[in-house]
Amino acid sequence: MTSAETTYSPESLKAELNSKGCRMTPQREVILSTFQNLPEGEHLSAEDLYERLKQQGENISLSTIYRTVKMMARMGILRELELTEDHKHYEINQPKPHHHHHLVCVKTNRVIEFKNDQILTISKKVADKYGFSVLDCQLTIIGVSPEGQRSIL
Repeated sequence: MTSAETTYSPESLKAELNSKGCRMTPQREVILSTFQNLPEGEHLSAEDLYERLKQQGENISLSTIYRTVKMMARMGILRELELTEDHKHYEINQPKPHHHHHLVCVKTNRVIEFKNDQILTISKKVADKYGFSVLDCQLTIIGVSPEGQRSIL
């Protein structure tokens, strides 16, 4: 099962982890739940996640968070995003039709999510041409928003 087919529950994550020789830990379950409950359009870095969990009274080390988000990204549960800052952000990898892309302002760090099915269609055609199976497709457009353009003047 991939997250492109369904959303992850603690049970489906546990099954997938078990199939890969890993186990579901309370920390992994808390991290998954945190991402599943993020408001639409919110992305977290490992550091943001660490601070949020610490404020909620969770005792999960930053190194555990880094390992877990990397593992969940490799499994396709989380999407790893490179936005304008020097560190990666993560979000839950939503199945179609919730699949989306990002428009990022380099001046204000504003991120706008948008949907465009043609991008996924093109990516599937290119992948098929080379014998690949698409796990994720994300387009990040880097630019300067109207607010950012006004701040340049």
